[in-house]
Amino acid sequence: MKKEIMIPAFIEYVALEKNYSQHTVTAYKKDLMSFKYFCESHYAQNELVTVQYPQIRSWIVSMVDQGISNRSINRKISSLRSFYEFLQKTKQIDFNPLTKHKALKVAKRVQNPFSESEINQVIELLAQKNDFDSVRNKLMVELFYTTGIRRSELIHIRLGSVHLSDKLIKVLGKRNKERFVSILPSVVKTLTEYLALRKEVATTLDFLFITNKGNKIYETLVYRVINSYFSEVSTKEKKSPHLLRHSFATHLLNEGADLNSVKELLGHASLASTQVYTHNSIAEMKKVYNQAHPRSRKKE
Repeated sequence: MKKEIMIPAFIEYVALEKNYSQHTVTAYKKDLMSFKYFCESHYAQNELVTVQYPQIRSWIVSMVDQGISNRSINRKISSLRSFYEFLQKTKQIDFNPLTKHKALKVAKRVQNPFSESEINQVIELLAQKNDFDSVRNKLMVELFYTTGIRRSELIHIRLGSVHLSDKLIKVLGKRNKERFVSILPSVVKTLTEYLALRKEVATTLDFLFITNKGNKIYETLVYRVINSYFSEVSTKEKKSPHLLRHSFATHLLNEGADLNSVKELLGHASLASTQVYTHNSIAEMKKVYNQAHPRSRKKE
């Protein structure tokens, strides 16, 4: 396999065979091209198959010097590791130069979810108007918070996947894995209002969410909507669709839902992915314990 087609072949592999999301595929390509440029500019080396670990280590050092976080560096190295695993699999190399690499240490990052009050304030804010954009945006917020779906899953919901009578929506998750999510009566009401307004928009698309010009919505638009409205009611540093998913999981756990059920609702492949949401629920349990236990210091 010639050097100029190794990266495109790998990108095709992760997109088509591994069924990675477009967001992940784009990140992989960006990371690999960044490393390729580094090798060319620092070592005059165009052949990635001949790269050795010291060169990779040099790239890591250069990223640290640029102030790139350890978390981001680890993600980039993960992309590179996957690339070399692919080269091994396709017999382009005999040895993966990252075999003995250890990830950089990162501080545990705890995300504080939106409070119920913050979410209710945003929904009330959106409910003040009944134009197409406001109703669509309200539906976005309600679906994120009441179902825990991912941004990519929301964007790709099709009209045929909406089952109003059964209060269910079929979503397409990671690795093209389908699952049904339940929707609350209040969400059904908003969804019904939105569908009525959607019929007035000229479009040939069968995606549920569209712009007021009939085009498919996109990731940046969804982020802007969530960030804009939550910026009006919250002082949290990050105000993203993922934080609504995080809030969904945390609030369920706080109310007594078991971890396995939350795992299924989120569409996680393993409990390890779901356990990141338990930190806040444990904090809430401690708060309840300290307030309620007769031997707590507050009682004394």
